[in-house]
Amino acid sequence: MSTTLATEHRARTATPVLPTAGAHLRFRPLPAGHARITGGFWHLRQQRNGRDAVRDGYRQLETAGNFRNLRIAAGTEQGEVVGPIFMDSDVYKWLEAVAWELGREPADDLRDLQHEVTALIAAAQADDGYIDSVQQVRFDGARYTDLKWSHEMYCAGHLMQAAVAQSRATGETALLDVATKNADHLVRTFGDGPDQVRDIDGHPVVEMGLVELYRETGTRAYLDLAHWFVDARGHGIIERAGGEPTYFSDRVPNRQATTVEGHAVRAVYLAAGAVDVAIETGDAELLAASERQFADMMATKAFITGGLGARWDFEAFGDPYELPTDRGYAETCAAIGGVQWAWRLLLATGKPEYADAVERLLYNAFLPGVSLAGTEYFYVNPLQHRDHAHADENRSPAHGRRGWFDCACCPPNIMRTFASLDGYLATATDGGLQLHQYATADLGPVSVETGYPHDGTVRITVTQAGPLALGIRVPAWSDTTTVTVDGTTEHPTAGTLHTVERDWQVGDTVEVVFDTTPHRYVADTRIDAARGQVAIERGPLVYAVEQPDQDGFTVDDLTIDPGAVITEAPRDDLLDGVVTLRIPAHAPAGHPQAAWPYRRLDTATGTGGAGAARTATSVDDASGGGGAEPGLQSVTAVAIPYYAWANRGAVPMRVWLPLDA
Repeated sequence: MSTTLATEHRARTATPVLPTAGAHLRFRPLPAGHARITGGFWHLRQQRNGRDAVRDGYRQLETAGNFRNLRIAAGTEQGEVVGPIFMDSDVYKWLEAVAWELGREPADDLRDLQHEVTALIAAAQADDGYIDSVQQVRFDGARYTDLKWSHEMYCAGHLMQAAVAQSRATGETALLDVATKNADHLVRTFGDGPDQVRDIDGHPVVEMGLVELYRETGTRAYLDLAHWFVDARGHGIIERAGGEPTYFSDRVPNRQATTVEGHAVRAVYLAAGAVDVAIETGDAELLAASERQFADMMATKAFITGGLGARWDFEAFGDPYELPTDRGYAETCAAIGGVQWAWRLLLATGKPEYADAVERLLYNAFLPGVSLAGTEYFYVNPLQHRDHAHADENRSPAHGRRGWFDCACCPPNIMRTFASLDGYLATATDGGLQLHQYATADLGPVSVETGYPHDGTVRITVTQAGPLALGIRVPAWSDTTTVTVDGTTEHPTAGTLHTVERDWQVGDTVEVVFDTTPHRYVADTRIDAARGQVAIERGPLVYAVEQPDQDGFTVDDLTIDPGAVITEAPRDDLLDGVVTLRIPAHAPAGHPQAAWPYRRLDTATGTGGAGAARTATSVDDASGGGGAEPGLQSVTAVAIPYYAWANRGAVPMRVWLPLDA
């Protein structure tokens, strides 16, 4: 059985990262067409994305004015451009989604839209390769005058990614011609040569785009420019232009940085691009720095969902352990960038913790950003939504998921991620196949059937005879795992890649059973917002308590016993089918509002106030404020997977559950 895998014609499913033959890797992505999700959890989401969301995306981009901006730049329409300066990037992300979707399930109407929009972009491009419709029209052709904010190369990076996707998934190169012409312009313009400009874009992504374009075309200058952009950061370029260096991930050079900081999406896109450069150049120092930064991010700056970005202000990472619940930002785009970064680290190192991170991010940080129907979105993903929350600015979850945003970076980003999910399932080595994410799928020499993530059983069937080392990721959350082959059972260690190596026959099976027992988690005590609370996970899923499932109490008032037994209750009729969790809990018998929402906590020795000692749950009388403490009632709290919240309205919800006193 060859892991080079056959190259006969088949569906061109996604390969969003495709390193060159000489790249420095532990694992390689499967070739186009050799990983295809065929059923189950992710297939349903892909179907809705392709059938409904991607097609609706065209309408939204027309309504928002993105296409009109390009027509104005092309001279086929008159008027003023509209929207943020990075409007073109949303068109490119949508085109990338179209390309991967055409590779997954070809459709004439989508192909017609691809041709139409690709031709529009080509018409808007300047003769020397420059393209940015808003900049071209709004600033009378002036270029690169304020790169820290103009997003010109950010748009270019997304153009390159879309062009590569179109080439790989459909075999068409019209957009690739536009992208290479633009990349040639960038190579002539930027760098440290005597006639070049020493400047960098305030929003990274061009680094990933240039490396992938190098992989597709073989043009070394694209990789060299990406390398220069990565190394140019942290040397004062943006600060000298008046930018705040932390926000732009420009305070510390990449090789010296020990953590991520500033704008979360910028930071993780830059990190992913740095790994791309390290993979292709063999830059071990750059790769080691990226591993160090990723480890610190997960240890000190990631929500339990994997969500990234603590602050609404500047959409930024906060300080270590600054992870608020109801004001947590956790932008959907940051989760997508986190997946892209972790996937590249997995390819480079082969370490299973990066596949674990991809899983956490996909299920609990990316997926909550889109409705079950696939056509409404969250920009931010907090871990708590309070009763009577007010819907203020455009991104607020109190609005519920929305069909589009004024800054619409997330919806097309979600579309392209769903359409390319097949490419994140498995990797290959010489003589080996490694399964990293579990879905019902065809994966070259094997097929997989599973009810994952709700069911921990995975059945792998061999479809091509021959020798193969089959790698099976054992998630860190699975306390006990069994792998059974021909009646022989092994018990691999959690958090490892377990390998079964043999000369296989067609029809041979491997049954893997992961332990999905629900578990409570407490946060590091430095995460103040979660102190005295627990979160619940079952398998790869973080759970939340949402108002529609509760009987007679508001989730804001809930407290739970840390030792209470959690029971599982499958609900095929709820939220596309989920396993709910039933948790013994307490809630006030009423909803009294005290005159003062704080109460004095006195010890038995009377410290904290004169007079008789009070217990930990006592409340001062009227002279001390607070009023009488309400009685508690025993209730059963029902929890659902966090990703499914807000599909029944923008209702109260919480992930972290306060413990009984």
